[in-house]
Amino acid sequence: MAKKTKDTETFSNFNVVVFGGDGDLAFRKIYPAMFHRMLDGQINDQFNIVGITRKTPEIATLDAKVRQFLLTIDDQPATDEQWNKFHQKITWIQAEKPDVSSYAELTSFLNRFPEFDSIFYFSTPSSAFGPISTTLKTCGLINERSKVVLEKPLGNSLASSNQINIEITQAFAEHQVYRIDHYLGKETVQNLMVLRFANNLFQRTWDSISIDNIQITVSESLGVEQRAVYYDQSGALLDMVQNHLLQLLCLVAMEPPHVLEADEVRNEKLKVLKALRPMTKESALTDTVKGQYTRGNVQGTQVNSYLEDIGAYQSKTETFVALKTYIDNFRWKNVPFYLRTGKRMKKRYSEIVINFKEIAHNIFPAKEKLNNNKLIIRLQPEERIELIQMTKIPGPGGYRYKPIALSLDYMDSFKERLPEAYERLLIDVIRGNQTLFMRQDELQAAWQWIETVTDSWKQSQQTNVLYEAGTWGPGDSILDPGTSWITKSWRD
Repeated sequence: MAKKTKDTETFSNFNVVVFGGDGDLAFRKIYPAMFHRMLDGQINDQFNIVGITRKTPEIATLDAKVRQFLLTIDDQPATDEQWNKFHQKITWIQAEKPDVSSYAELTSFLNRFPEFDSIFYFSTPSSAFGPISTTLKTCGLINERSKVVLEKPLGNSLASSNQINIEITQAFAEHQVYRIDHYLGKETVQNLMVLRFANNLFQRTWDSISIDNIQITVSESLGVEQRAVYYDQSGALLDMVQNHLLQLLCLVAMEPPHVLEADEVRNEKLKVLKALRPMTKESALTDTVKGQYTRGNVQGTQVNSYLEDIGAYQSKTETFVALKTYIDNFRWKNVPFYLRTGKRMKKRYSEIVINFKEIAHNIFPAKEKLNNNKLIIRLQPEERIELIQMTKIPGPGGYRYKPIALSLDYMDSFKERLPEAYERLLIDVIRGNQTLFMRQDELQAAWQWIETVTDSWKQSQQTNVLYEAGTWGPGDSILDPGTSWITKSWRD
């Protein structure tokens, strides 16, 4: 638990136990996040990191791999002193399976630090969450100060998600559970709250009276890479929409909470999810598109098709999905929300675009088209916020105008290094702040809506539209007229 003094924030001593400690996520995100927070002085010396491996740990190899990901800090080599300080915090423990005998060494280690809080990070398949939780409880390693961090996917359906939750909550209370979504740790995503609720300009125009549509896009240039087995069981809808895109939609559409407290924020997000218009067999045909990439050229490199990437002759799994949906409440009546995501796209970017309505009457004599105002919130790769407005072109001879962006570029405006998403979220776990973590009823509501999509696809027998890798996905030329909105506002 965090304690605030007048000028600084201090934390209780803690252990972070990473199950799947020799996995890709741990090396790429978790260990570097802890390293950066230590270097910045945000966490003190009284903590330990325990990497749990199923195989006999080759400690020298694991240490070398951790250091490989910590070689540079803002393009500056990490010093031997920095590495040695962090290295002293890492302990590797083998636990072949979740049973009492396999957890004996972990139990012995944690019992050496009875005053330390325990943070259990489950970087494993969700099928292991229940057995790990049960064994931790049997070993007496869970107390009121313990926390558990859960990586997605939390099941592959509403039923499986509920079953996982039942197993976890037999060991942990809901206030101890942190369902992590790294998109919510991005600086621009967190700034959504300030943008919406601390600026009168947007607070008064954030509704169906002023906004024409809202578009949320996560475009990936990569394919399935090393995740072929998992991805072919989930697809773009479950891998990206069910968590990342729906969470972004909630932050865009939610009502202002009474106060900025975890449950108050999550109550408002839950209302959005419950107000999402269910998909039907009929609406799925006009308001959804699913696709799968074929061979193509991505940024100058020839790449394989999805089927070649997963080594299969056929698959019904979608690698692209686009949805048009509505939130049935007073604020958002008849405002379409467009959600898009795909792999092997033209380039990698994630952004939220708020498209404002046209002005009521153009008074300028040229009668040239006046572009709508847009608020563009770019999440990656460059985090920035742009407000597109019409501006007069300098010079004599009447009014000529064009759209100009007022831009807040985080890298230009804030010269210091910006923490990565996992750094912010892990510090929130240490603090005990659950604001940016999904509550179980949120997760249930998200699954309930997603299953209206999957059920509608089955009922309408909707199939994948093939698209060439390195493009923006299924295009107008191969879509029915009723779904041509799918390419609206894709930006080169």
